[in-house]
Amino acid sequence: MNTTDRRLLDAAGITEPALRGAYARCRRLHAQYGRTYYLATLLLPPWKRPYVHALYGFARYADEIVDSGPADARAAEFDVWSKQVLTLLADGAETDPATPGEEVTAALRHTLRRWDIPLDHVRAFLDSMAADLTVTDYPTFEDLVGYMYGSAAVIGLQMVPILGPLCDEAYPRARALGEAFQLTNFIRDVAEDLARGRVYLPGVDLEQFGVTRHDLAQPRVNSAVRELLRFEIDRTRKIYAYAVGGIRMLDPTSRPCIEVAYRLYGGILEAVEDAGYEVLDRRVSVSLPTRLRIAVPAYAQARRARTGSP
Repeated sequence: MNTTDRRLLDAAGITEPALRGAYARCRRLHAQYGRTYYLATLLLPPWKRPYVHALYGFARYADEIVDSGPADARAAEFDVWSKQVLTLLADGAETDPATPGEEVTAALRHTLRRWDIPLDHVRAFLDSMAADLTVTDYPTFEDLVGYMYGSAAVIGLQMVPILGPLCDEAYPRARALGEAFQLTNFIRDVAEDLARGRVYLPGVDLEQFGVTRHDLAQPRVNSAVRELLRFEIDRTRKIYAYAVGGIRMLDPTSRPCIEVAYRLYGGILEAVEDAGYEVLDRRVSVSLPTRLRIAVPAYAQARRARTGSP
């Protein structure tokens, strides 16, 4: 365990050695795989960060089972693991910190109890992850929203108690923000998802613009794909426009984190546009200078919010 882990866990009052190791494992997963959101979490008060790392680390561990390893074994492995997870979360049975899957589950269980987060959110998440093993496309946007409830919306809902809601309206706004983040990823990662056999752009949209899977498998976008992506970006921005109002409904010490996440993810859409919608042969990203331009002022804002300075 490094100095960063010790500092954050001390701030959160997490003292039990095995549990500290579990949270440290989740932070490493978050730092390795969730660069955009990990950067944003640096703006949270230190004592809140381990709980966010637990949510992300658990989600990422599930992703790895679904997307990695022998294809013919993933479904069985995920089924066994997800059932074990729900048992451990529901009855509080002892976990083995030496087992990676139980390690992230131990941190998640502690987080759920600390913040009174419903277990149903985890069930919905696991259901959506299981869908990735069998479902390869979504005919309508409503179908996609059903999938995103478990894969993204509940992540936003789980975050709200940690962030400190000032009113109940913070919850639907957080749900929308989670969906907008995921739609942004779907737009950016079309080629990566297709390589796994999945298309997360609604079938009716593909049909409307005359786009086929063959078109999405090409190295360069054609005019039809470009118009499709423009349409998807416009819809995603409308969801952001509703979701962003929820930031002011959070505790002031949490707002800089979510504001930065919102601006960085929104920046991905701008990067797609700046690249001429060429997302089939590359993974566009927000440049480091842009990240710093967004994050540095927010860091000062976060420090002022924690100290109560004007």
